[in-house]
Parts: sequence; structure tokens; C-alpha cells
Amino acid sequence: MAHTSTNKEKLVARVRRIAGQLGAIERAIEAEAGCSQILQQAAAARGAMSGLLEELIEDHLRHHVADPGLSEADRQNGADELSLLIRRYSR
Repeated sequence: MAHTSTNKEKLVARVRRIAGQLGAIERAIEAEAGCSQILQQAAAARGAMSGLLEELIEDHLRHHVADPGLSEADRQNGADELSLLIRRYSR
């Protein structure tokens, strides 16, 4: 997805924050923190990951399906890819 290069720094920063959240969960488990604390951290990490996925899906839609400069074949290809991504995302 070449269009991600325009948002590359923002996306990488977001992924690093998620990695930090996962590291905090690992440390909390290792330290035998309370269940509610670990669950809260896991829920926050899940929300952050969902937000990242939503942004990536939206970018795909805008650049590979809705772009008026695309050929019909490219648009269909983008729609097929998006359909597959949504099915995987919704599991």
C-alpha cells in the first residue's frame, strides 16, 4: 500500500504505542498485578489495535476503491481485497 507512506510516521508511532501497551501487559502479568488492572490494559490495547485497523481499512477504501482515477478493474480488485479484509477483521 504505497499510500501508507504519506502517513508512515503517524502509523509507525501508533504501532509503537500499541507495542508499549502490550509490553505493559506483559510486565503486569510478570509482576502478578491484579486481574482488573490487566484486563483494563488489555481492553485499552484492543481498542488501540481496532483504531489502527479502522484507519488502515479507511485508507484502503479511499485509495483502492473510491478513487475516481481508478480503472473499473482496479476498483473491483480493491473492493475484493477490502471485502476479504473486513471478513478477517470482523472475526
